[in-house]
Amino acid sequence: MAINVNTVYQTVLLILNKEQRGYMTPVEFNKTGAQAQLEIFETYFDSLNQQIRVPQTNTDYADRVVNLDEKISIFKKFGTATSISSSNVFELPGYNDYTSGLTSASQTFNTTAATAYTLTGNALTLSNNDSSVSVFLNGVKLAPNAFSLSGSIITLSSAPAAGQALIVNLYANEFYRLGQLFYTPGALDTQELERVTRSDLFHLNSSNLTKPSTTYPIYVYENNQVIVYPITITNGVQAAYIRKPVPPQWNFTSTAASNYQYIYQPETSVDFEIHSADQTELTLKILLYAGVVIEDPQIVQVAAQQVQQENINQQR
Repeated sequence: MAINVNTVYQTVLLILNKEQRGYMTPVEFNKTGAQAQLEIFETYFDSLNQQIRVPQTNTDYADRVVNLDEKISIFKKFGTATSISSSNVFELPGYNDYTSGLTSASQTFNTTAATAYTLTGNALTLSNNDSSVSVFLNGVKLAPNAFSLSGSIITLSSAPAAGQALIVNLYANEFYRLGQLFYTPGALDTQELERVTRSDLFHLNSSNLTKPSTTYPIYVYENNQVIVYPITITNGVQAAYIRKPVPPQWNFTSTAASNYQYIYQPETSVDFEIHSADQTELTLKILLYAGVVIEDPQIVQVAAQQVQQENINQQR
Protein backbone atom coordinates (compact mmCIF):
# COMPACT_ATOMS: atom_id res chain seq x y z
CA MET A 1 0.00 0.00 0.00
CA ALA A 2 2.92 2.35 0.69
CA ILE A 3 4.60 4.31 -2.09
CA ASN A 4 8.22 3.30 -2.63
CA VAL A 5 10.45 6.27 -1.82
CA ASN A 6 13.08 5.25 -4.37
CA THR A 7 10.52 5.04 -7.20
CA VAL A 8 9.34 8.60 -6.52
CA TYR A 9 12.89 9.97 -6.18
CA GLN A 10 14.05 8.38 -9.44
CA THR A 11 10.96 9.73 -11.24
CA VAL A 12 11.63 13.23 -9.94
CA LEU A 13 15.30 13.04 -11.01
CA LEU A 14 14.34 11.74 -14.44
CA ILE A 15 11.98 14.66 -15.08
CA LEU A 16 14.38 17.25 -13.69
CA ASN A 17 17.37 15.99 -15.67
CA LYS A 18 15.58 15.31 -18.94
CA GLU A 19 16.71 18.68 -20.25
CA GLN A 20 19.52 19.15 -17.71
CA ARG A 21 17.38 21.60 -15.73
CA GLY A 22 18.90 20.74 -12.39
CA TYR A 23 19.45 18.15 -9.69
CA MET A 24 17.75 17.45 -6.39
CA THR A 25 19.89 16.08 -3.55
CA PRO A 26 18.57 13.36 -1.19
CA VAL A 27 18.38 15.90 1.65
CA GLU A 28 16.26 18.25 -0.46
CA PHE A 29 14.09 15.37 -1.63
CA ASN A 30 13.50 14.09 1.92
CA LYS A 31 12.44 17.51 3.19
CA THR A 32 10.19 18.38 0.25
CA GLY A 33 8.82 14.83 0.18
CA ALA A 34 7.80 15.06 3.83
CA GLN A 35 6.04 18.37 3.18
CA ALA A 36 4.25 17.05 0.08
CA GLN A 37 3.11 13.90 1.91
CA LEU A 38 1.78 15.96 4.81
CA GLU A 39 -0.14 18.27 2.46
CA ILE A 40 -1.86 15.33 0.75
CA PHE A 41 -2.58 13.74 4.13
CA GLU A 42 -4.25 16.94 5.35
CA THR A 43 -6.53 17.06 2.29
CA TYR A 44 -8.04 13.66 3.13
CA PHE A 45 -10.13 15.11 5.96
CA ASP A 46 -11.38 18.18 4.10
CA SER A 47 -12.22 16.05 1.07
CA LEU A 48 -14.09 13.54 3.23
CA ASN A 49 -16.13 16.34 4.79
CA GLN A 50 -16.95 17.66 1.34
CA GLN A 51 -17.89 14.27 -0.15
CA ILE A 52 -20.14 13.31 2.77
CA ARG A 53 -22.41 16.23 1.84
CA VAL A 54 -22.99 15.08 -1.76
CA PRO A 55 -24.77 11.97 -3.11
CA GLN A 56 -22.49 9.00 -3.74
CA THR A 57 -22.66 6.16 -6.24
CA ASN A 58 -22.93 2.62 -4.89
CA THR A 59 -20.83 1.23 -7.73
CA ASP A 60 -17.84 -0.79 -6.59
CA TYR A 61 -14.60 1.22 -6.28
CA ALA A 62 -16.35 4.50 -7.22
CA ASP A 63 -17.76 5.57 -3.84
CA ARG A 64 -15.54 8.51 -2.92
CA VAL A 65 -16.44 8.45 0.77
CA VAL A 66 -15.40 4.81 0.98
CA ASN A 67 -12.23 5.48 -1.02
CA LEU A 68 -11.24 8.38 1.24
CA ASP A 69 -11.93 6.33 4.35
CA GLU A 70 -9.66 3.64 2.90
CA LYS A 71 -6.87 6.21 2.56
CA ILE A 72 -7.37 7.45 6.13
CA SER A 73 -7.57 3.89 7.50
CA ILE A 74 -3.79 3.56 7.06
CA PHE A 75 -3.39 6.01 9.93
CA LYS A 76 -6.15 4.79 12.25
CA LYS A 77 -4.84 3.57 15.61
CA PHE A 78 -6.29 2.28 18.86
CA GLY A 79 -4.39 2.53 22.13
CA THR A 80 -4.58 3.00 25.87
CA ALA A 81 -4.72 6.50 27.35
CA THR A 82 -2.35 6.91 30.30
CA SER A 83 -3.57 8.40 33.57
CA ILE A 84 -1.39 11.21 34.92
CA SER A 85 -0.57 10.60 38.60
CA SER A 86 -3.54 8.22 38.94
CA SER A 87 -5.98 11.05 38.28
CA ASN A 88 -8.89 11.54 35.87
CA VAL A 89 -6.55 13.41 33.51
CA PHE A 90 -5.23 11.18 30.70
CA GLU A 91 -2.45 11.55 28.18
CA LEU A 92 -3.35 10.31 24.73
CA PRO A 93 -1.48 7.40 23.10
CA GLY A 94 1.09 8.39 20.51
CA TYR A 95 1.50 11.86 21.99
CA ASN A 96 4.02 11.14 24.74
CA ASP A 97 6.12 8.78 22.62
CA TYR A 98 6.84 11.41 20.00
CA THR A 99 7.24 14.45 22.23
CA SER A 100 9.65 12.60 24.51
CA GLY A 101 12.17 12.75 21.66
CA LEU A 102 11.81 9.33 20.03
CA THR A 103 11.28 9.59 16.30
CA SER A 104 12.88 6.35 15.15
CA ALA A 105 15.08 3.50 16.30
CA SER A 106 16.78 0.59 14.57
CA GLN A 107 18.39 -2.70 15.50
CA THR A 108 20.18 -5.39 13.49
CA PHE A 109 20.29 -9.10 14.37
CA ASN A 110 22.36 -11.97 13.04
CA THR A 111 19.63 -14.62 12.84
CA THR A 112 19.96 -17.95 14.65
CA ALA A 113 17.06 -19.87 13.03
CA ALA A 114 14.78 -18.77 15.88
CA THR A 115 11.42 -17.01 15.49
CA ALA A 116 11.64 -14.60 18.46
CA TYR A 117 14.25 -11.87 18.96
CA THR A 118 14.61 -9.42 21.84
CA LEU A 119 14.99 -5.71 21.15
CA THR A 120 17.28 -3.87 23.54
CA GLY A 121 17.24 -0.25 24.68
CA ASN A 122 14.44 2.01 25.83
CA ALA A 123 13.78 3.24 22.30
CA LEU A 124 13.08 -0.30 21.11
CA THR A 125 10.26 -1.37 23.42
CA LEU A 126 7.30 0.00 21.49
CA SER A 127 4.28 -2.07 20.53
CA ASN A 128 2.33 -2.22 17.29
CA ASN A 129 -0.20 0.13 18.91
CA ASP A 130 2.23 3.01 19.32
CA SER A 131 4.76 2.47 16.56
CA SER A 132 5.14 1.88 12.86
CA VAL A 133 7.37 -1.10 12.20
CA SER A 134 9.36 -2.17 9.16
CA VAL A 135 11.44 -5.35 9.10
CA PHE A 136 14.03 -6.39 6.53
CA LEU A 137 15.47 -9.91 6.19
CA ASN A 138 18.63 -9.99 4.06
CA GLY A 139 17.59 -6.72 2.42
CA VAL A 140 14.03 -7.83 1.62
CA LYS A 141 11.18 -6.04 3.38
CA LEU A 142 8.80 -8.41 5.17
CA ALA A 143 5.02 -8.14 4.85
CA PRO A 144 3.16 -6.88 7.96
CA ASN A 145 1.71 -10.35 8.59
CA ALA A 146 5.18 -11.93 8.59
CA PHE A 147 5.97 -10.67 12.09
CA SER A 148 4.46 -9.35 15.30
CA LEU A 149 5.80 -7.00 17.95
CA SER A 150 4.91 -7.10 21.64
CA GLY A 151 6.89 -4.90 24.02
CA SER A 152 10.54 -5.73 23.34
CA ILE A 153 9.94 -9.05 21.55
CA ILE A 154 9.62 -9.32 17.77
CA THR A 155 8.32 -12.67 16.57
CA LEU A 156 8.63 -13.85 12.97
CA SER A 157 5.92 -16.03 11.48
CA SER A 158 8.52 -18.55 10.31
CA ALA A 159 12.07 -19.16 11.46
CA PRO A 160 14.72 -17.74 9.11
CA ALA A 161 17.92 -19.53 8.22
CA ALA A 162 20.85 -18.88 10.53
CA GLY A 163 23.29 -16.11 9.67
CA GLN A 164 20.90 -13.74 7.90
CA ALA A 165 20.69 -10.02 8.61
CA LEU A 166 17.46 -9.08 10.36
CA ILE A 167 16.90 -5.31 10.59
CA VAL A 168 14.06 -3.92 12.69
CA ASN A 169 13.11 -0.26 12.28
CA LEU A 170 10.60 1.39 14.62
CA TYR A 171 9.02 4.80 14.13
CA ALA A 172 7.04 6.33 16.96
CA ASN A 173 3.48 7.30 16.05
CA GLU A 174 2.76 11.00 16.40
CA PHE A 175 -0.77 11.73 17.56
CA TYR A 176 -2.74 13.83 15.10
CA ARG A 177 -6.50 13.78 15.68
CA LEU A 178 -8.75 12.25 18.32
CA GLY A 179 -11.64 10.01 17.32
CA GLN A 180 -13.58 8.25 20.09
CA LEU A 181 -12.81 7.42 23.71
CA PHE A 182 -13.98 4.22 25.40
CA TYR A 183 -14.13 3.21 29.05
CA THR A 184 -13.92 -0.45 30.06
CA PRO A 185 -14.79 -0.79 33.76
CA GLY A 186 -13.47 -4.28 34.44
CA ALA A 187 -15.94 -7.01 33.54
CA LEU A 188 -18.72 -4.55 32.72
CA ASP A 189 -19.72 -3.48 29.21
CA THR A 190 -17.54 -0.94 27.42
CA GLN A 191 -18.94 2.60 27.44
CA GLU A 192 -18.23 5.32 24.87
CA LEU A 193 -17.37 8.66 26.44
CA GLU A 194 -19.19 11.75 25.22
CA ARG A 195 -17.11 14.80 24.41
CA VAL A 196 -18.37 18.03 26.03
CA THR A 197 -17.19 21.60 26.49
CA ARG A 198 -16.42 23.31 29.79
CA SER A 199 -19.77 25.06 29.58
CA ASP A 200 -21.58 21.75 29.00
CA LEU A 201 -19.70 20.22 31.93
CA PHE A 202 -20.94 22.92 34.29
CA HIS A 203 -24.56 22.41 33.30
CA LEU A 204 -24.34 18.60 33.37
CA ASN A 205 -22.89 18.65 36.87
CA SER A 206 -25.62 21.01 38.05
CA SER A 207 -28.27 18.29 38.10
CA ASN A 208 -28.28 14.81 39.61
CA LEU A 209 -30.19 13.63 36.55
CA THR A 210 -27.46 14.62 34.07
CA LYS A 211 -24.37 14.23 36.25
CA PRO A 212 -21.82 11.91 34.58
CA SER A 213 -21.45 8.36 35.90
CA THR A 214 -19.47 5.23 35.05
CA THR A 215 -22.34 4.17 32.79
CA TYR A 216 -22.54 7.63 31.21
CA PRO A 217 -18.97 8.98 31.26
CA ILE A 218 -17.96 12.23 29.58
CA TYR A 219 -14.69 14.04 28.88
CA VAL A 220 -13.23 17.46 28.14
CA TYR A 221 -10.41 17.67 25.58
CA GLU A 222 -7.83 20.36 26.38
CA ASN A 223 -4.11 20.85 25.81
CA ASN A 224 -3.71 17.42 24.18
CA GLN A 225 -5.10 15.77 27.29
CA VAL A 226 -8.53 14.39 28.14
CA ILE A 227 -10.18 15.05 31.50
CA VAL A 228 -12.65 12.28 32.27
CA TYR A 229 -15.74 12.51 34.49
CA PRO A 230 -16.73 11.19 36.96
CA ILE A 231 -13.34 11.76 38.58
CA THR A 232 -13.38 8.19 39.94
CA ILE A 233 -12.33 6.98 36.48
CA THR A 234 -8.53 6.73 36.65
CA ASN A 235 -7.87 3.79 34.31
CA GLY A 236 -9.46 1.66 31.59
CA VAL A 237 -9.69 4.49 29.03
CA GLN A 238 -8.81 3.68 25.42
CA ALA A 239 -8.70 5.96 22.41
CA ALA A 240 -9.32 5.61 18.70
CA TYR A 241 -7.19 8.22 16.97
CA ILE A 242 -5.42 9.25 13.79
CA ARG A 243 -1.63 9.43 13.69
CA LYS A 244 0.53 11.50 11.38
CA PRO A 245 2.41 9.80 8.54
CA VAL A 246 6.04 8.99 9.25
CA PRO A 247 8.33 11.36 7.27
CA PRO A 248 9.87 9.63 4.23
CA GLN A 249 13.59 9.02 4.10
CA TRP A 250 15.67 8.18 1.02
CA ASN A 251 18.80 6.92 2.72
CA PHE A 252 22.11 6.23 1.01
CA THR A 253 25.78 5.40 1.30
CA SER A 254 28.56 7.19 -0.51
CA THR A 255 32.10 5.77 -0.64
CA ALA A 256 35.20 6.00 -2.78
CA ALA A 257 34.34 2.56 -4.20
CA SER A 258 31.13 4.04 -5.64
CA ASN A 259 32.87 7.21 -6.88
CA TYR A 260 31.04 9.01 -4.09
CA GLN A 261 27.70 8.54 -5.80
CA TYR A 262 24.52 8.16 -3.78
CA ILE A 263 23.76 4.44 -3.39
CA TYR A 264 20.19 3.74 -2.24
CA GLN A 265 19.86 1.83 1.05
CA PRO A 266 16.35 0.30 1.31
CA GLU A 267 16.93 -1.17 4.80
CA THR A 268 17.32 2.24 6.41
CA SER A 269 14.97 4.16 4.12
CA VAL A 270 11.34 4.99 4.89
CA ASP A 271 8.66 4.75 2.20
CA PHE A 272 5.84 7.25 1.79
CA GLU A 273 2.86 6.11 3.85
CA ILE A 274 0.02 7.76 1.98
CA HIS A 275 -2.18 5.64 -0.30
CA SER A 276 -0.61 4.42 -3.53
CA ALA A 277 -3.44 6.09 -5.48
CA ASP A 278 -1.83 9.44 -4.64
CA GLN A 279 1.56 8.65 -6.17
CA THR A 280 1.00 10.92 -9.17
CA GLU A 281 -0.07 13.89 -7.04
CA LEU A 282 2.83 13.25 -4.66
CA THR A 283 5.36 13.30 -7.49
CA LEU A 284 3.87 16.50 -8.93
CA LYS A 285 3.97 18.27 -5.57
CA ILE A 286 7.62 17.33 -5.06
CA LEU A 287 8.39 18.57 -8.57
CA LEU A 288 6.68 21.84 -7.71
CA TYR A 289 9.01 22.29 -4.73
CA ALA A 290 11.95 21.11 -6.82
CA GLY A 291 11.25 23.91 -9.30
CA VAL A 292 11.50 26.38 -6.44
CA VAL A 293 14.73 24.80 -5.17
CA ILE A 294 16.46 24.91 -8.56
CA GLU A 295 14.78 28.21 -9.45
CA ASP A 296 13.04 26.96 -12.59
CA PRO A 297 9.68 28.77 -13.01
CA GLN A 298 8.65 26.50 -15.89
CA ILE A 299 8.70 23.40 -13.67
CA VAL A 300 6.80 25.27 -10.96
CA GLN A 301 4.13 26.38 -13.43
CA VAL A 302 3.65 22.99 -15.09
CA ALA A 303 3.61 21.09 -11.78
CA ALA A 304 1.17 23.56 -10.23
CA GLN A 305 -1.19 23.23 -13.19
CA GLN A 306 -1.09 19.44 -13.00
CA VAL A 307 -1.74 19.45 -9.23
CA GLN A 308 -4.68 21.80 -9.74
CA GLN A 309 -6.11 19.55 -12.45
CA GLU A 310 -5.73 16.51 -10.20
CA ASN A 311 -7.66 18.27 -7.45
CA ILE A 312 -10.43 19.32 -9.84
CA ASN A 313 -10.79 15.75 -11.13
CA GLN A 314 -11.07 14.40 -7.59
CA GLN A 315 -13.83 16.83 -6.66
CA ARG A 316 -16.03 16.39 -9.71
